[in-house]
Amino acid sequence: MTSDPSLSLIPPFGASSWEDAWRDSFPHGATLSVVVPVYNERFYVVELLTRLLAVRPPGIARLEVIVVDDGSTDGSTALVHEVAARHDSQIQVVAISGHAGKGAAVRAGVEAATGDLIVIQDADLEYDPRDLTALVRPFLENGADVVYGSRVAPTDRRRAIGFRQTVGNRVLTLFSNLFTNLHLTDVETGSKMFRASLLKSTPIRSNDFAVEIELTAKAAKRGWRVFEVPVSYCGRTRREGKKAGWWDGVRALGAVVWFWCVDDLYKDNVTGAPMHRSLRRVRRLDAWLADTVRPWLGDRVLELGSGVGNLSRQLVPRVLYVAADVDQTHVAYLKGVTAARSGLSAAHLDPEVPSSFDGEEGAFDSVLCVNILEEVDDPMVVLRNIGRALAPGGRVVVYVPQGQDLYSPLDEEAGHRCRYDRRLLAQELQEGGYEVEHLDDFNRMSKPAWWLVGKILGRREFASWQITLLNLRIGLFRGIDHLLPWSGLGLIAVARKAAPTED
Repeated sequence: MTSDPSLSLIPPFGASSWEDAWRDSFPHGATLSVVVPVYNERFYVVELLTRLLAVRPPGIARLEVIVVDDGSTDGSTALVHEVAARHDSQIQVVAISGHAGKGAAVRAGVEAATGDLIVIQDADLEYDPRDLTALVRPFLENGADVVYGSRVAPTDRRRAIGFRQTVGNRVLTLFSNLFTNLHLTDVETGSKMFRASLLKSTPIRSNDFAVEIELTAKAAKRGWRVFEVPVSYCGRTRREGKKAGWWDGVRALGAVVWFWCVDDLYKDNVTGAPMHRSLRRVRRLDAWLADTVRPWLGDRVLELGSGVGNLSRQLVPRVLYVAADVDQTHVAYLKGVTAARSGLSAAHLDPEVPSSFDGEEGAFDSVLCVNILEEVDDPMVVLRNIGRALAPGGRVVVYVPQGQDLYSPLDEEAGHRCRYDRRLLAQELQEGGYEVEHLDDFNRMSKPAWWLVGKILGRREFASWQITLLNLRIGLFRGIDHLLPWSGLGLIAVARKAAPTED
């Protein structure tokens, strides 16, 4: 593993607003990618593209338009190519074979997008491109991860739409809110803007209009900062070409339940090995671990092996929190997550390379080290590097898997070199120059499942239903975990950097 030794982990301070943080993240301005799914919209698509190219949202230096032709048969394809030929530097045309549906078109557009923000813009002019300015502002001013353009939030004007459509949308939104615990006013809006690094890391499975429900459910489960702004809306009738109908609303109700049950939240290239993907879907386990280690962390924290930031986002705000990882894909993802969060930054760092810590001596009062020591070739090198980053008297908080007798294909898939016991962990910490303050078992309730799935069945990954069951069990029983009469699946150690000995 390699790292950039010249990289400073300490971000610049002094940003007085989200606008300042935005400028720090995108000094030359951000790129906005507009994904336009098109299916038989020859009467509207040219006008839409003309209006889009005229929009100049604040904080956006470049606008790119990704038109996804979803098998149009009315001549829309030729019209789009004519416009694209005149604006080849701004408009890209992506074609889907056959008519796959809006979700498939959105998926193709997101894959082709290169911007820092991605917005989904319907081609039928129901949504005014000038409202993109309103959607961008929460990213600049509030550190948003996703912004919904609400058709029902108060605004100066909107076209009156059908009563039954209005009632249906409110029922669907209420139903979705019950499952996601978001307070949205318009879940089915076709105007949604996302931080690109987050959206591109999310698998989109729906091929139809259920994509609106899917994206909302996954945004809620991943803890994105969701905002709503009012947008103007000039709705069409079925006679005027509106595609979605009552049956799509019924399917959306089913999608709400489906995506509440399924935790398919990350693409493979973002979360690494299948075993890591499985564990990162146990969202309540992350919350439990964060609650357990939080009291031991100070104001200036370095987290090693932060992955996609599941713990990081639950342990802020802090004066300084650096989420560091050796995987450049994770770091790129984290930079999008942290772009507008004050005090939270991302860094590329290899815990096994001493030069990675050059210039950071004594910069942190706490280092969080989760699932690191059991994976590296020489844990003593890592512990000594951590000691350099810690201020005198600073703490390292370590989590490792416990019980070598449990070692199984699950551990092999996760990249575990071994599983620790109390004696070995305490010994390594002491030899690394630390005084152990606290050592405790963690997650006793999951030990039988690990033994059964990995040791007895020889599996290399938990099934989706097992992950869902584990999430539910943690929510119900974590409060009595300490009463179980066996050791934990993991160990948490807290150790203080020992004072230098006097000669």
